[in-house]
Amino acid sequence: MLLERGDYLPRERANWDSQAVFNDAIYQAPETWRGADGREFHPGLHYFVGGNSKVYGAVLLRLRERDFGEIQHPDGVSPAWPVGYDEFEPYYQQAEALYHVHGLRGEDPTEPPASGPYAYPPVSHEPRIQTLFDDLKREGHHPFHLPVGVLLDEKDGKALPHSPCIRCDAFDGYPCATNGKADAQIICVDPALQAHPNLTLWTGAYVERLITDRRGGAVTGVELTRGEERLTVSADIVVVACGALSSALLMLRSANDAHPEGLANGSGQVGRNYMRHNNSTVLAISRTPNPTRFQKTLGLNDFYFGADDWEFPLGHIQMVGKSDGTQIKGEGLPGILQWFPDQPFDWIARHSLDFWLTSEDLPKPENRIYYDGDQVVLDLHESNMEGHHRLRRKLAGLCDAMDLHPHLFDRKLYLGKDIPIGGTAHQAGTLRFGKDPTTSVLDLNCKAHQLDNLYVTDASFFPSIGAVNPTLTIIANALRVAERIIERLA
Repeated sequence: MLLERGDYLPRERANWDSQAVFNDAIYQAPETWRGADGREFHPGLHYFVGGNSKVYGAVLLRLRERDFGEIQHPDGVSPAWPVGYDEFEPYYQQAEALYHVHGLRGEDPTEPPASGPYAYPPVSHEPRIQTLFDDLKREGHHPFHLPVGVLLDEKDGKALPHSPCIRCDAFDGYPCATNGKADAQIICVDPALQAHPNLTLWTGAYVERLITDRRGGAVTGVELTRGEERLTVSADIVVVACGALSSALLMLRSANDAHPEGLANGSGQVGRNYMRHNNSTVLAISRTPNPTRFQKTLGLNDFYFGADDWEFPLGHIQMVGKSDGTQIKGEGLPGILQWFPDQPFDWIARHSLDFWLTSEDLPKPENRIYYDGDQVVLDLHESNMEGHHRLRRKLAGLCDAMDLHPHLFDRKLYLGKDIPIGGTAHQAGTLRFGKDPTTSVLDLNCKAHQLDNLYVTDASFFPSIGAVNPTLTIIANALRVAERIIERLA
């Protein structure tokens, strides 16, 4: 049985309406959480079959091999994982094939070893992005084709008539009305329901708590509300995959006599060590028009582990979905009006190039999610921002070589309002895995140390987060844990 809090995301014209998706945030959860300072915000969560993957950008990168080891940052140490890259590599390979990842090995010097090529060719660059790619290569850099999970069949840069993806400008951050995005609903849930009559999906099923036996050693029931009904279901094995923030909240709601501080919380680490990356989305103005529609095809990792003027990691740069005039107007960017006072928003959009910058943040115990009565509180303290600022300056320094005006403008709406605390797209780390039950919540197979039949397969298990999108690692780990569960059931 699969229990989903939300319903299927409706397929409608609003899926591709930037006013509805970005400015009005009609698909975002209507919840109100609070920061530790008392300020209220709306978390960037989406409760649908497929979860946040319904609106993700579908860039599916492997963590770099060195990310699995200890890495020194100015603000502290990014801890080593209890297992190495070699444990995950075969599952990365499976995950890339499962999620139709289009990519090309060998372009990125930081790329980790792989046991085979991508199953699908890279998504082609449109002319302005190809020029960007060539300009960076000419300057001695190593741009690469982003690995994108997309159901795309193309020829000469155009989607073929039977292709679910049509290479439109409403892919990154939008739901896909043509089902061309490789999200969890399209790739996993719907095919599993079709192939396996013994699988049941309940939508609109909000799990309130997990019930254990008297000694607290196993989950014996899952309490939920569905419409007006309050129900309890049970199973031999329970797998939690609510997203790092919501999974931790479920554990805390499930406190009982055997687990007074929250389920599986003997270490005191449930809800702690929250990470979400230091992310920013910036807009640059091209000196020539940029008519690109599907812009998310280029990445750059030349500063991932450092630079000639900085010994610590800076992070990752990738293209992000193309701005339009409605988004730019909604952003209310005074800097753009200062530099281009006579140009309308649509002109700015026609000349925009948009970048996503990601740097690693550290798993600090004080970064945590918890309940204050019935109020959800997210306590967040930034770390490693110096590296992120330097990454932005590196991108600004490349503008001339890329025929861009040397000014970068922040796009807040893409990440959600109230950044950084509301930007939960890369949530991770609240139930980390490890060998020692006094310092971790899950064992190496992502089973709760204290419970015999409870597994967690979202990004909660991350001990560190690197500086690339976490989704492929989540998928690979889910495949890894599934093998362990199959062995157990055999």
